[in-house]
Amino acid sequence: MPGENLSREEARERGQLLTVDGYDVALDVRSAVARGADAATFRSRTTIRFRCAEPGAASFADLLAPSVGSVTLNGRELDPAEVFDGTRIALADLAAENTLVVDAQCAYSRTGEGLHRFVDPEDGAVYLYTQYEPADARRVFANFEQPDLKAPFTFEVTAPEGWLVLGNGAQEGPAEAGRHRFATTKPISTYITAVVAGPYHYVTDTYRRTFEDGTELTVPLGALCRKGLARHFDADDVFTVTKQGLDFFHDHFDFPYPFGKYDQAFVPEYNLGAMENPGCVTFREEFIFRGKVTEASYERRANVILHEMAHMWFGDLVTMHWWDDLWLKESYADFMGSFAQVGATRFTDGWITFANRRKSWAYRADQLPSTHPITADIRDLEDAKLNFDGITYAKGASVLKQLVAYVGQDAFLEGARRYFKRHAYGNTRLADLLTVLEETSGRDLAAWSRAWLETAGVNSLTPQVTYDAQDRITELSILQEEALPVHQPAPPTGTPELRPHRVAVGLYRRLDADSALVRYARAEVDVAGPRTAVPELAGIERPELILVNDEDLTYCKTRFDEGSLATLRARLGDLTDPMARALCWAAVWGLTRDGLMPARDFLELVRRFAGAETVVGVLQSVLGQAEAALEHYVAPEYRERATRELSEGALRELRLAEPGSGHQLSWARHFAAVATTPADLQLLRGLLDGTAKIDGLAVDQELRWAFLLPLAAHGAADEAAIGAELARDDTASGKRHQVRCLAARPSAEVKAAAWADVVDSDALSNALVEATLSGFAQPSQRELLVPYAPRYFAVIERIWRERSIEIGMSVVRGLFPSWQVDRASLEAADAWLAERPEAAPALRRLVREERDDLARALRAQACDEAAGARP
Repeated sequence: MPGENLSREEARERGQLLTVDGYDVALDVRSAVARGADAATFRSRTTIRFRCAEPGAASFADLLAPSVGSVTLNGRELDPAEVFDGTRIALADLAAENTLVVDAQCAYSRTGEGLHRFVDPEDGAVYLYTQYEPADARRVFANFEQPDLKAPFTFEVTAPEGWLVLGNGAQEGPAEAGRHRFATTKPISTYITAVVAGPYHYVTDTYRRTFEDGTELTVPLGALCRKGLARHFDADDVFTVTKQGLDFFHDHFDFPYPFGKYDQAFVPEYNLGAMENPGCVTFREEFIFRGKVTEASYERRANVILHEMAHMWFGDLVTMHWWDDLWLKESYADFMGSFAQVGATRFTDGWITFANRRKSWAYRADQLPSTHPITADIRDLEDAKLNFDGITYAKGASVLKQLVAYVGQDAFLEGARRYFKRHAYGNTRLADLLTVLEETSGRDLAAWSRAWLETAGVNSLTPQVTYDAQDRITELSILQEEALPVHQPAPPTGTPELRPHRVAVGLYRRLDADSALVRYARAEVDVAGPRTAVPELAGIERPELILVNDEDLTYCKTRFDEGSLATLRARLGDLTDPMARALCWAAVWGLTRDGLMPARDFLELVRRFAGAETVVGVLQSVLGQAEAALEHYVAPEYRERATRELSEGALRELRLAEPGSGHQLSWARHFAAVATTPADLQLLRGLLDGTAKIDGLAVDQELRWAFLLPLAAHGAADEAAIGAELARDDTASGKRHQVRCLAARPSAEVKAAAWADVVDSDALSNALVEATLSGFAQPSQRELLVPYAPRYFAVIERIWRERSIEIGMSVVRGLFPSWQVDRASLEAADAWLAERPEAAPALRRLVREERDDLARALRAQACDEAAGARP
């Protein structure tokens, strides 16, 4: 990746020097249907009109391309060999007004970056789509690749006859000889331009809105996917959520949808969940469900649809100047996704899912050595790529949720409305948002911003309570502590002293000995400093459970007093309120990750109470955490027993679950994930061949692959069996599953081949690299993988240097020896970090994060081992 980086200072200098008036981009992708080397590149011709504040100055344009045929600046031919170095085009002696024309051969992508080319193994059809964030538009056309140089774009795409071609703007007239021309966009950043092309299955609808002043808005809607997925595509549900979202945002934003049409493309081999290209949003095609899924999957899809829609205003209409303020779009979109989901759709449990699943992502990221403030210090594009993380998204959304509680929903939304109108089609920084929120709320938000946006880390809140002789509360206080990563003896730069929190404190008890746990008292309080009293709760009868962040108003680690923790151990499943229950599950998982609760105790809670969980999304999250605890946090000497007990419990709940329900499906997948004994594997084999049956469980194709993976990993399914399954499902999805299963087999030769496929070759696409990595490291194969730990540290610098950043990130994370939870692996990581101070900062960050997870696993295993030694 040398030469591809762009620093913040370079962008600042160029942003002060240049103003871009418009782009005309012509792409010829007819070569996409060729074979071999003829399908490697496409023609890209770009005309950029821009002004220079200092005539005579020099600057540069960005382009990543195999070759450049011509460069013309203000009518003057420039020698590509002299001005193009493979990543940048040098522009000297600029005039006040300039026209740059670049004619290049750009490369189709196999990594999901730039213009990705996918050949469907099912029918040989070719599909194209673009993905640019943060800076891959330069792989497709010459440009000034930074978010503050916004401009109108006019695209023309020449494609094979009969192809569907979409861009940000509506197509202007019918295609002529395969040439599609699109309406000029409003001023937007390069990273959200888009092209989707191929023989896609396309469904249409229309959104209409009449505003209070009588004006009408009509938005053409489109939804598309590969032809091979058309029979599974529930476009009607996608359009339902889309219309509900557009209604909701129009109700609250007072700024009509600004980008004309609204297409949503579900595309193959996509690296992300989705991307907010205005008028042409792209999603990973896994959101089209090939088999039965739980309601949580539909909820997740709806959340992503609404998240991306919120970006039309937060991010596309108003865009951050530089990636330091990435949160200005991502935190808001993450918050608005759940806010709109609960307020406008059938998924009214959206905040419960957010509290249990989304915030877990944030808590993990905020305890890594790479933790950073929500407003981050982004030095360059590699920094930017790594900061699409749980802090920027979920922590930021959590903080915004607290801000709503702090300033009030009306003031918060009025601030958004002023923000859009004041900065439409422009760029902003943190101060611009704070200004409007201070105007609408009447509050000084400088201290709030310093505490929540400009500092890193997560605080812990713990109840401290005393009782009188009549078992009534004499005093209840909340203790706040800094939660520092254990490797840091003192607060790092950017870590807060202590934060202000608006919290609800809930008291729970049983009304009689056999009844459920219900809340009988509640108080809201502003927590400040190390200790905050809650006088409203004094005099109330003793609770069995004190929940200090009831209703999930703030962002914190929730801790418990001894009595509350004893209640959870005895009757967590008796909590009737689903939000309170989700918060308690999240809290005990946090205790487990922090080495404060033995992993075996967490697994015991799962075995006893997960079967009573009514919210299927929470159930799936808890079961996934149980699998992680088994793999990483259980003491090695207890792992075999813990695995057996967990699989026995999973099978019991699978048989007890309502036939055909999402809960039954969740338990089936969990059982497959923890199945290890001969009896477990025999049952999975029987469910595959039809000799075994569980009432109501439909073993569709996706579930068949889920059952085949553990069989392959334990040597109970060979290459022929995996090939036979592919013959049943000879599709792109089937191919990914096949590659994963093949790499999972317990053979030294298999592991060597899988390693070579991702380390020594770049022939695999991004999706097949992901599948290979997923299959390579199986929890039951630790001894087989021992030789790869030293090899990993020997090759990662080369991988980072030679591969794209997306593939580099996948390989560095996916092959880290996390399966070897021992001191030797930790010391190997420490040695590499000590010996490679000059390695790329982004690479060092990835290794430090993986090393931290390994150290956390060792601490958790020590906690679990100590529990095993208890009398």
